[in-house]
Amino acid sequence: MSRYLTPAKITLLVLALLYAEDVVPTKEATTVLSFILSQIVPSSKHSPLFRESTEFEHALPIDEFESTLSSRPSARPGRSLFDLLLKRLWAIDCSHALDAFIAYLPSLLTKSREQFLRDRESGEESDQVHGRILRTSPLGAFIRRCHLEYTRLQFQDSITLWQDFISYRLPTREAYERKNHAGSRNALDSNLTELGLDSSHPLAQLMYGRLAEEEQKYHGAYSMYDVEKLMEFQVSEIQRVGGRLPDGMRLKLQQMSKAGTVIPKLGNYLNFLDSWRGGDYYSAFDNLHRYFDYAMQTRERAIYQYALLNLAILQADFGCHAEALSAMQEAIATARENKDTTCLNFCMSWVYHFGRTFPGEMDAIRDSGILGSEVEGLAFLKSRAKDAEMWSLLGTTLLSEAKLGMQYGDSLAGVFENIAKASYLSVVRSTQSTIGPMLLIKGAAFSRIGLGHLSWFCGQAFLQCHSKDAPIEDLFKNYCRIAGLLVQRGKYVEAEQMLDNIPSHVHRRMKFQNSLNFYSGLLRARRLIHRDNLDAAEHLLDRLSGQGPPDVKVAFSLSLLGIELLIRRGVLDQALEKVEDLIQGADKSHEINDIAVQTRLLNLKARILTESRHSLKGFSLVMRAAQIAYRGRILPSLWTSICLLATILNDLREFPAAAELLQSIMPQVLECQDCELAAHSYSVLADANMGLAGSSSGPDKSSATKQKELINKAMENIDHALVQYRHIEDLQGQLEMLKKKATIMHWRGDLVLANDTATQYLGLKKEYEAQNV
Repeated sequence: MSRYLTPAKITLLVLALLYAEDVVPTKEATTVLSFILSQIVPSSKHSPLFRESTEFEHALPIDEFESTLSSRPSARPGRSLFDLLLKRLWAIDCSHALDAFIAYLPSLLTKSREQFLRDRESGEESDQVHGRILRTSPLGAFIRRCHLEYTRLQFQDSITLWQDFISYRLPTREAYERKNHAGSRNALDSNLTELGLDSSHPLAQLMYGRLAEEEQKYHGAYSMYDVEKLMEFQVSEIQRVGGRLPDGMRLKLQQMSKAGTVIPKLGNYLNFLDSWRGGDYYSAFDNLHRYFDYAMQTRERAIYQYALLNLAILQADFGCHAEALSAMQEAIATARENKDTTCLNFCMSWVYHFGRTFPGEMDAIRDSGILGSEVEGLAFLKSRAKDAEMWSLLGTTLLSEAKLGMQYGDSLAGVFENIAKASYLSVVRSTQSTIGPMLLIKGAAFSRIGLGHLSWFCGQAFLQCHSKDAPIEDLFKNYCRIAGLLVQRGKYVEAEQMLDNIPSHVHRRMKFQNSLNFYSGLLRARRLIHRDNLDAAEHLLDRLSGQGPPDVKVAFSLSLLGIELLIRRGVLDQALEKVEDLIQGADKSHEINDIAVQTRLLNLKARILTESRHSLKGFSLVMRAAQIAYRGRILPSLWTSICLLATILNDLREFPAAAELLQSIMPQVLECQDCELAAHSYSVLADANMGLAGSSSGPDKSSATKQKELINKAMENIDHALVQYRHIEDLQGQLEMLKKKATIMHWRGDLVLANDTATQYLGLKKEYEAQNV
């Protein structure tokens, strides 16, 4: 296997020779040069080297030359550029002719600086002919490298290159003979013709017998240089996107090895990445050690810290947190010793995000002394990223600072300022890797301030504009976020379709496949709870609990659904105990640092106390939750707290205050696009209006008119609540609204409408029972 030269590169050199000999018309020169440069300086991943075809072929097959040049006229009448190329290719009729052709290549280039100085000193010009191709141009550099690499070849390697060149040009024999008289010349070697030997002669069989073997058909299709560049590209893509090796590329690498192509040691690292993303821990561990053992033989300790960094990431991804921290500490120490700023900054950033992903390991990180507090760690990372001009790391740090500000309830202006800085940095410094996380955090920020439509638009903008080359993790999170927003609106079918439409390359990573199955299970469990199919929901939640949640946030959502199930069953004491256990467990593992989690747990505890007829005990909890939510501008939690507060006021017969509170927040509640919150708010507002109607009863006509007006408002709010409950398929909510509606109609004397509503109540109940069977 040649280190650099291949038959395709020799053909490119012949095409460059045609260009230098002025047989290429001026109007076709651009096409020829563009074609040559597209092969020697690939500008994109869509070059022929990275075609998606599963059939093994040369890096640049001869068909590419034919399709590009056969329709291009040359300076010779009646001959295309491809015809001239074939004539030149078949003029190289023996190994000596190939050697002479390579030796002639320097004459296509302009004089070097040393030659100019030598001619100036001697006062006379040399007899050597020089062309017009600049030595420093891409084409000139390609010609010089090909010449140099050929002179470095051993004799046997040059013979092998010549034999591979014969196999490469052989498909063009018929096209060449149509335009040129071949005579009786042997297609393998002109020396055989001079000796009067045919292809069946033992000498010919000794020299070229291996060309008839099927496995030698594509021998020499790639050079070591091509394979290394191919490996580097695949590694960079896997690291950037976070996916696995495509099936077509895996098949092509297998075909390369069968064809005699030597796979460099970088192939071990490529196998490590593919095994890691595929969930094969033992193969990933083995390939990682194999790659760095080979690399250490030549680079000594220069890349030892990267081996430790990869090892730490691998251990953390498979749940070995203690081993990951130990490996990362050694990586940081080695990076400091070797003064590798890039690796050191990346290690520090990884430690910070590791602590954020696994809050239970924060104590171990603090004890290790790697980073201080979260605020100090972010300030340190920002300064190091600026000093090292690592703009991608700086953008990620700014987004982490915005996320931390939301978690602690800092100023929204500061949060959006950091998001704007990261966005500006991604545009100015072309750090595309931060666009996905930036849109995700911006969508989360809009959700927190109750602007559901803006959060939706952020997700759609990511899918439509940035999903093509986005990392798989960001793409997966965005799909899940959009599915969650659809479920809030009651669009369960659209949410399932959204999760089903996740690209296939995301499913190829075991981690995301498991997370997707778990998240879709949570959405199904939520729908089952709303449809009052509690047994199926309990079975599904038990199965998900046994499977194990993929991260802390999903585990918290699973716990909330378990509590909701207990509330629906009426087991309020167990639900309250589970909330208390959740609060204590989250506090011990540092998971309750997010004020959104605090407010949600406080509201949930107050709701359980309210439903258990202990409203006054939940009053202080609701006020505390409202205060925290108002300070952190978590508006959905604030509206939930106000709705619970209005429920408590209704129980205390403070109907005017409850009605006034709810009427003031209803527009903002609807902006959240959360049907459950809107339905509950309308229901409580209807109760407040009915309470006002009962307290305004009197013998005078004005009191009766006011009472009728309040009852009509209550009926209108009940209808709105019924519509919202119907969106999310909440059976208990719909039945409760129909029950209230029938009660009011019966109280007003509309017995026919009351009976119709009661019939609708029974029909709805039977419908859901039939569907749940």
